[in-house]
Amino acid sequence: MKKEEIKELSIPELRAQIEAAEKAYRELKVTHAISPIDNPAKITKDRREIARLKTVLRQKELQAAATAPEV
Repeated sequence: MKKEEIKELSIPELRAQIEAAEKAYRELKVTHAISPIDNPAKITKDRREIARLKTVLRQKELQAAATAPEV
């Protein structure tokens, strides 16, 4: 997923994407531990994509908190 596509997602969509990506990452790690996968660089790629998703999610949460009315 490209950065622009990630930034267009809403907060619930980001959370769903993070959950799905983390599940796939865990399965990939287990598979790689049992028998080596064809492209081990995919592990690093997936981990970085999860980090990008979490970064954008945090930015959106902070932005929503800043624009929320103070009580």
